[in-house]
Amino acid sequence: MFARQLVLGALLAGTALSVVAQDKVLNLYSARHYQTDETLYADFTKATGIKINRIDGDDAGILARLKSEGAASPADVILLVDAARLWKAQSEGLFQPIKSTLLEQRIPANLHSKEGSDGTQWFGFSTRARVIVYNKANVKPDDVDSYESLADAKNKGRVCTRSGAHPYNVSLFGALLEHDGPAKTEQILKGIVANQARQPVGGDTDQIKAVASGECEVAISNSYYVARLLRSTKPEDVALMEKVGIVWPNQKSYGTHVNIAGAGVAKHAPHKAEAIQFLEYLAGDNAQRYFAEGNNEWPAVPSVKTDNPALQKMGSFKAEVINVGAVGANQQKVLQMLDRVGYK
Repeated sequence: MFARQLVLGALLAGTALSVVAQDKVLNLYSARHYQTDETLYADFTKATGIKINRIDGDDAGILARLKSEGAASPADVILLVDAARLWKAQSEGLFQPIKSTLLEQRIPANLHSKEGSDGTQWFGFSTRARVIVYNKANVKPDDVDSYESLADAKNKGRVCTRSGAHPYNVSLFGALLEHDGPAKTEQILKGIVANQARQPVGGDTDQIKAVASGECEVAISNSYYVARLLRSTKPEDVALMEKVGIVWPNQKSYGTHVNIAGAGVAKHAPHKAEAIQFLEYLAGDNAQRYFAEGNNEWPAVPSVKTDNPALQKMGSFKAEVINVGAVGANQQKVLQMLDRVGYK
């Protein structure tokens, strides 16, 4: 009888160990699709023994999936690539409250959201700037040295952008709303529409190519698209980048708009401890370098240094200092303005 109890006890212990082993997982819903992130995730597993199960998709698809799954969602961490999208996820109740002294200390206050009414919060882990690209043969940098200058009459017929309602632009215009106020921001948007060389179409790389080809002379782009082309050895890309220059906007005022890639713990996370551990890992020096350099971005943690020749070639700049959560919260007002001024 005693022997049978020992066997049964051993079987139960083995089952318990198996359950514990199975629990060493993290379910990551990610809108980042960069090859170097594979090393980032592999290093986390190597250091912690926690296996990452990843669901990839675009930001909108991930948010739709989370809402569809509801309380049954297996997601532990939600990783998105824009402040407006992160704010939307928070406002729709998709995050949960967490407490981490490490994250609060490592991530600057302006790069993570303020706690929501339900205590929820998310953090930025890499940054990118929204720059102005111009045709060096036809445009003087001083004529496009601010976002507001894109609405000046001197730039009529020169400007091209992707859709005004794209989250990258919505976040930029949400930042303008913080800096310039609603009346002036709407006038700026109206002026940009009046100055467009063509209807908005394509992505940021398409805007850079349009500037180089002469289809337009000025465009807005995320900095990492410029850096990718600068790092390219393809003859056509080298020739393209010889024709265009970049401006860090608003260096004489509030600084260049900066957006983030960021993450939070999913509301129904089955592995909350592992999720917090993962976020804290992302704030570490090595992860910050992987996270940023893999997509030609900058670390969110100010003390972390990177070695990226394209970013070094682009030079240093003064960044705006406003809370990214506030930028995201402005998106509905911005979308209403875009409708009123006819910004497609």
